Amino acid sequence: MAKRLAQLGRSVPIPRSPDKANLEAVANPHHGTDYLVRFTAPEFTSLCPITGQPDFAHFVIDYVPAQSIVESKSLKLFLASFRNHAAFHEDCTLTIGKRIVAAVKPKYLRIGGYWYPRGGIPIDVFWQTGKLPAGVWLPDTGVVSYRGRG
Repeated sequence: MAKRLAQLGRSVPIPRSPDKANLEAVANPHHGTDYLVRFTAPEFTSLCPITGQPDFAHFVIDYVPAQSIVESKSLKLFLASFRNHAAFHEDCTLTIGKRIVAAVKPKYLRIGGYWYPRGGIPIDVFWQTGKLPAGVWLPDTGVVSYRGRG
C-alpha cells in the first residue's frame, strides 16, 4: 500500500484549499487490535468567512483505526490547507472530522476544536462518531477550557 502514497517522501506544496487536499491512508499494521491514535494540532489557522481575519484553534483528534490509519504527512498538509480557507469554526471542525472518517473509516472518532476567542467569545466545537470499543483508553484531551483573565 505504501507505494501508492503520493505525498510521503516527496516535496509537496500546501494544497490551495481543503477540497484540493489529498488525505491518504495506509494499512493498519495492527488491524486485529483496538487502540487509540491521537493527533494534536495546537496551531491550526483558518479565516473568518465574514471579515477575512485569521482564526486560530487547537485541535485534538482521537480515533480507533479499523483497516486503515491516517498517513500523518497528508493530515498535516490537509490541516495546513485551511490557512486561506474561509469558514466558520463549526464547519472547519466537522469538515476535518468527516474527511478523516471518509478516508480511513475508523471504528470511532472524536474531534475537539478549541477555538481561541475573537470578539470576546471562545468557541469550542466537538464531534464524534462510532462507538468506542470496550477496553480502549480514551484520555482527557488535556486542553483547559479558556479562562481569560478570570
